[in-house]
Amino acid sequence: MKDRTIGIIGGGQLGRMLAMAAARLNYRTIILEPQPDCPAAQLTNGQITAAYDDAAALAELSNLCSVVTYEFENVPVAAAETLAATVPVYPPPKALEVAQDRLTEKRFLNGCGIETARFHAVDSQADLEAALADFDGKGVLKTRRLGYDGKGQRVFKGPQDSPAGAFEALGAVPLILESFVPFEREVSIIAARGTDGTVRAYDAAENVHRDGILHTSTLPAAIGPQTQATALKAAESLLSALDYVGVIGMEFFVLGDGTLIANEIAPRVHNSGHWTEAACIVSQFEQHIRAVAGLPLGDPARHSDCVMQNLIGDDIDDLNDWLKTSDTLVHLYGKTEARPGRKMGHVTRLTGANRQEKA
Repeated sequence: MKDRTIGIIGGGQLGRMLAMAAARLNYRTIILEPQPDCPAAQLTNGQITAAYDDAAALAELSNLCSVVTYEFENVPVAAAETLAATVPVYPPPKALEVAQDRLTEKRFLNGCGIETARFHAVDSQADLEAALADFDGKGVLKTRRLGYDGKGQRVFKGPQDSPAGAFEALGAVPLILESFVPFEREVSIIAARGTDGTVRAYDAAENVHRDGILHTSTLPAAIGPQTQATALKAAESLLSALDYVGVIGMEFFVLGDGTLIANEIAPRVHNSGHWTEAACIVSQFEQHIRAVAGLPLGDPARHSDCVMQNLIGDDIDDLNDWLKTSDTLVHLYGKTEARPGRKMGHVTRLTGANRQEKA
């Protein structure tokens, strides 16, 4: 069964949904995850309960699987490289290395011809003060590594916001200061690249965040065809540069003239692509499994307009109302305890047929 078994590092809701997609294509999945009662454990064929960098666990995963993937971008790069010596790892470890450090990520995107916000590396309080002076006292200070959902950040709205103590307050770790971008909306594109280099991309979603966490993704996004084409071109450039295999999420700011500024990338299936399971024949999860398993990529065409909404914390209390709503797919993540900021599930409401003709 090894040739039909996919290893997944990480046992959260993304791993859970990947396991569901794999099962539909007659693949088994084994997860490596230290938490025994994780969401993915309920649906996978097996779990290795150990740290992500445990040498014995990595060897066991390699022996059991024909390919390994991951559901989040903070997998230790060294662990991915160890696995890659004995079994294909998709997306490649290089993608992890780029995505785990915001400074490395920005420089790599720029090297691919993809525009980002202006930025400065910040390794001291003096660096921060100099960077803010260059940006007229404005910018977003972020930890370079491990931040997500708005965590590890501080916003400076102008000279009135004193930077005193900010470097220490964020842990005295390597930081990055990014300039403000005068954007009108935020969009993301979910794209996939197969082992043969084929690229397929879903339509861009328009995203709204609350408290740094994705709230809704709406299709279609209020952008023109040229902006959509620019997003696709950026994705193709990045995927090629990384020799990527699998699904990637790319977030962009859209300026008033339709110009795109790349915000960040995620080398995995992405929250803003959850709508694809309701509004496309082939979801982002199935597309990722197809890619890493060496299967032909599916058609990413959207058959319906839709709005995906995350159920965060006590949003789960509205479950019965969502279950009564027509044309709505409800997807829960198997988590029993609702906490503030915790993603408990999502719903996708179809809002009408997409009647655009295929190109």
